[in-house]
Amino acid sequence: MKRAILAIVGTVAGLVLLLSFKTHQASSSGGAGAAAGTGSGTDGGAAAPAPSAGSSESAGTGTGSGTGKTTRSTTRTVTGKTIDTRWGPVQVQVTLKDGKITKVQAIQLPSENPRDREINNFAVPQLDQETLSAQNAQIDAVSGATYTSEGYIQSLQSALDKAGK
Repeated sequence: MKRAILAIVGTVAGLVLLLSFKTHQASSSGGAGAAAGTGSGTDGGAAAPAPSAGSSESAGTGTGSGTGKTTRSTTRTVTGKTIDTRWGPVQVQVTLKDGKITKVQAIQLPSENPRDREINNFAVPQLDQETLSAQNAQIDAVSGATYTSEGYIQSLQSALDKAGK
């Protein structure tokens, strides 16, 4: 009888330790790699304002008229719906050039407390990078940022729907 009780207590203690293990700390080292990707995303953002000017379409039309063919480079910025999550609103803005996603920016995120900002700083660069790689809204949620990820994906999909992609 004593052995059975000892085995049960040991099993319960092991389960408690296993279930209290926090995996997001291991992922934060992966966040450092994602932060490096954010730097390149920022560089891409620096180049994005030039094409978003209305003159880019007329420049493309003028170039094409010399050859008899018109080549038009179109850049569109579309804002997705605001998605209300458990922790606050999430809204995404997408920039597309010739139908390809060139920039994704979260313009509204939960920010009520420091933990919200910590989660955003960790998760949003990963979500941005996955979106640019996938070129659609079929991306994985970030562990530890489930509500933010789901809101991001839903807002992204609405922006892509508006853009016709």
